Amino acid sequence: MRPVSAADIPPDPSPDADVIRRAQAGDAGAFTTLYHAHAGRVFALCLRMSTDRVRATELAQDVFVKLWERLPQFRFESSLGTWLHRLAINTILESLRSELRRTARVSATDDDILLAAPAATAPLDVQMDLERAIPLLASGPRQVFVLHVVEGMPADEIATLTGLAPATVRVHLHRARRHLLTLMPQ
Repeated sequence: MRPVSAADIPPDPSPDADVIRRAQAGDAGAFTTLYHAHAGRVFALCLRMSTDRVRATELAQDVFVKLWERLPQFRFESSLGTWLHRLAINTILESLRSELRRTARVSATDDDILLAAPAATAPLDVQMDLERAIPLLASGPRQVFVLHVVEGMPADEIATLTGLAPATVRVHLHRARRHLLTLMPQ
């Protein structure tokens, strides 16, 4: 096998079928090409969902480990980017659910979980933008908001993906929007 060269990388940001097939066959150079084509988007999604750079880095690594393991199952029925995006969301949600199970606590009220904002949070600057406001949401509403508004998923798909009831998804989305409105400049 010859090493991957710059000529092997298509000008379009989405890799071509040849690079994918070589990666499916175990070509590490081709996989590196896929990694570089998609790492930024995967990391951005991980960061939005976790709000922590270190955790986002770990999650992104997990996504690419799973991509390496599952790439032979990719059947070209959609673009690799779409397939990887779904794999990333599933990996992130699986990790967050696992984390919640490990640190599960019983809360007296729904609002403590849904809208918890640290009491020591400094007053928000008038220039605060949405990207800086999203991490201030509690985990459940933040995940639903990111999946619906940022990633464009319909609420019923979010419900299926997360295992939440459709009504809970709508409540999370409503509360996230309401909370974000209080954080954004008027």
